[in-house]
Amino acid sequence: MPDAHGSTALSATGGTSTATRLLEVEGLTSAYGPVRALDGVSLAAETGRITAVLGANGAGKTTLLRTISGLVRPVSGRVVLDGEDITKAPVESMVAKGMAHVPEGRGVIAELTVDENLRVGSLFRGKVDRSEFDRVYDLFPRIAERRNNAAHTLSGGERQMLVIGRALLAKPRILLLDEPSLGLAPRIVAQIFGLLRQLVDSEGLSVLLVEQNARSALSVADVGVVLNLGKVVVTDSARTLMADEDLRHAYLGF
Repeated sequence: MPDAHGSTALSATGGTSTATRLLEVEGLTSAYGPVRALDGVSLAAETGRITAVLGANGAGKTTLLRTISGLVRPVSGRVVLDGEDITKAPVESMVAKGMAHVPEGRGVIAELTVDENLRVGSLFRGKVDRSEFDRVYDLFPRIAERRNNAAHTLSGGERQMLVIGRALLAKPRILLLDEPSLGLAPRIVAQIFGLLRQLVDSEGLSVLLVEQNARSALSVADVGVVLNLGKVVVTDSARTLMADEDLRHAYLGF
């Protein structure tokens, strides 16, 4: 099936694809006490593609990312990264395995400068060439101009650029992004999403994008996965989901 960008592939839980499944989630169930937040969720994220996870508040989107990255331990199911079962792997090992998680909330270290915040993203790698920092600044010229400013002085959009840039310095193979558009002006959202598309197309990065702004997410994604009350409702190409008016009205709010 053609995806949102015209190539023949469909990721997540089935379909024909020539791309490599980098991340596979199999029957994942997670709970907070007696409340089941995920109920048998299965999906996949392929190398060089953006997979958007969509749904209303309370659908289980954030819990999904937190479970994949090890912050929440599942009741059952598996998380497999490049063929390795990482379901029980320590949280601190995820970056070394090639996964970077950018949680909702733009968690910058407020007292540190922009440049110092970026250095935090590279700590586990030891010595990092200055050219890698320059590359982040080339991607995000707005924060380059403020590299010596404390992070608490940045706007919301600049903070989002900073946390994504910090994650990229970890050299991830897959980037988990939780609600990066939250509270941002549409032009900033378009800029950030456009950059994600550029990184995916040029460098083969895989992105698992959780978004409530379904219209913007589908405009940049290859595949969409719709969650409702912790269960997968449908997985299809972003183009197909965008064209399904009944589904959009029922689950995506537009």
